[in-house]
This record gives sequence, structure tokens and C-alpha cells, in this order.
Amino acid sequence: MIRSFTICLFFGLLLFSCKGEKQQESAPEGTEVSIKYAKGFRITRFDGYTLVEVRTPWPDAKKGITYLLTEKGADVPENLDYDLKINVPIQSLVVTSTTHIPSLEALGVEDRLTGFPSTKYISSEKTRKNVDEGRVKELGNNESINTEMLLDLQPDVVIGFALDTNNKAYETIKNSGIPVVFNADWVEETPLGKAEWIKFFAPFFDKQAEADRIFTHIESEYSRARALTQDIKERPVVLSGAMHKAVWILPGGKSWAAQFIKDAGGSYPWADTEDTGSLFLSMESVLDKAAPADFWISPTLFDSYTALEKANPHYTQFKPFQNKTIYTYSKTKGDGIGMLYFELGPNRPDIILKDLIRIFHPDKLPDYEPFFFKPLNP
Repeated sequence: MIRSFTICLFFGLLLFSCKGEKQQESAPEGTEVSIKYAKGFRITRFDGYTLVEVRTPWPDAKKGITYLLTEKGADVPENLDYDLKINVPIQSLVVTSTTHIPSLEALGVEDRLTGFPSTKYISSEKTRKNVDEGRVKELGNNESINTEMLLDLQPDVVIGFALDTNNKAYETIKNSGIPVVFNADWVEETPLGKAEWIKFFAPFFDKQAEADRIFTHIESEYSRARALTQDIKERPVVLSGAMHKAVWILPGGKSWAAQFIKDAGGSYPWADTEDTGSLFLSMESVLDKAAPADFWISPTLFDSYTALEKANPHYTQFKPFQNKTIYTYSKTKGDGIGMLYFELGPNRPDIILKDLIRIFHPDKLPDYEPFFFKPLNP
């Protein structure tokens, strides 16, 4: 009797094991998209559907969000783990950051954008034209999106960004049945990491091949430019930022802005700090460390030496002010009131890098004309 029970138990366990193996073997195997630099998202493709995982939708997020993108008629496993389902390819959308727009234009889907908060800040040429011709509706601003107008548009999806979980407008949109997808490109800490978010947009439009090709070109151009400065021994000292009220705001040593200075062959006085965002320092401490700098870039929104001196006479104590070696992005604008540096810059780090190399080491790119960074006006 015991022997019979043992045999039955053995075959029962064997049968259970076989069933488990069969289930495991029949589970679909996806193909993970190559993401080399960006840390904030992951894409896995399956037959007829795609999983897009945003790992850190906002700073200090406790968990990520997984979006299921399904094609028409796709056979999706019932036990698939995801947070939100979206039918693709999408035909209309609303985005909430100007940094999203260059990706849409690069992928050739800017005509699917139907609404945007604060359209006056859009400078990208194709989308600016759509705004001016009424094809992109004004939706207020990010802090208080006009949800009534947005709901009238009935976009297939809203691409948002958030500082935390508290956004009543997004909750209203989600409760109405319109999917809200969080894009966290701004959380990335490296130039190529930010630019790689073009791959995040690709599966919403079935544009994977185009996104891969575009990013490969950007990566190649960035790498080729960076190689020009790797053997340089004498690196000019570079100051950045300016005073805002009582503090000087400048890039932390592990920020993407500091990475640009390093890759362009410059020496940054605060490169040894661990901050990935901004530093907040006194005028005295900046003067003490960077008064003899060779160059000064990104003096916030100042576009002339006259404006700088008027704002704070202490600026004149810096060598770049005296030698007229200050360069700004504030003079490069499109038809909107926004600045192309903040809109296109995160998507095209190769252009920013070439600009800085041309400024710091003009012999390395003698025929290159900087696009973003221009000399300060008198």
C-alpha cells in the first residue's frame, strides 16, 4: 500500500513537473531592444505586442510602470504583467515637454500631435508651423493643463512627465479613459542617455528601425567628435552658470552638462563633486575657484556683457568677462519664445559637443559653425 502510494506520488510529481516545463516552454520569448546609455526605460518586443517599462517615472519613484502596447488582433497572454494597455500604432497624441517634440519630428510623426501646454515655447520648425496653422491646440500649462480641452481632443495617449505622484490633471485624464504615459528623459544623467529616449517613442508608432538608425547616427557623431579631444593634455578651465537671486547655480560634477565640458576637452573646477543635478554656491566661492577660467559658458539667460555687468558688477572680475570669452545658448531661438537648446539640445548632444569643441579647441573643428552656443553681445 505504501509502495503504491509512493509510485502514485512519484508519477504525480513527474506529471506536475512536466506540465510546469510545458508551460514554461510555451511562454512567449521577447526580443529586448538594445538600450546602451539610457537607464530609465526598457523595451521588449513580442509577436504583435511590446512591453515598455519606465523604470523611474519620477525621481525617487518606488517602482516602475510597465505599458503594454498591442497591435490590432494581437494574441496577448492572459497572465501578462503590466500596468496600462495601449493600442498601437497611435494616430493622435498630446505631449507635455518641448524635449518630446524633436523625437516626433525625427520619426516623421509630428502631424499626429494635436495638443500641447504652452505652445508659445515650441520652436521646432515643423511643429511650430502646425501650431501657427491651428493643428496643435493650446492646452494651458503643465501646472494646470486645461483638461476640458484635452478631453475634447480625445488623443490616443498623453505623454507626460512628473516630479512626483501628485498631479491632479493626469488623474483626471486617466479617469476619463485616456492613457497617460510617463516619459523620464529628463532624469537621465548622460548626454547620450537623454538622446536614446527617441527609442522610447518608436513602438508607439511602429518606427523602431527609424529610431535605431537615428540614434546610431547621433551616437556615431558624438563619439567621433569626442575622439578629437581625448589626447589633449592642456585643457582650458571652463566656468558655467550664473547667479540667481543669492546663489550661483552651476552643473554638478556628475551632471550631463559637466560631461559635455569633459568630452569637449575642457577642465571643470567642480568635476570632482558627486552631484548629478545642480550646485548652489555663493559668488565668493565661485570667484575663489574660477575667476581665472579660460571660458564661461551658459551664463543662464544673459545675452550681453552689458546685461551681465548691470546684473552684478562682480561678474567683471572673471577673466572670461575681461577677455570676452563667454558663450551663451540664449541667442539661438526659433519662432517661439522658447530656446532651441532646451528643446532640441537633449535630443542632439552631438551638436552641443561640436559647438563646445569649436569654442575650446578651434583647431579641431576649423570649418564647423556652432549652432547653439554663440558669443555674448557687447
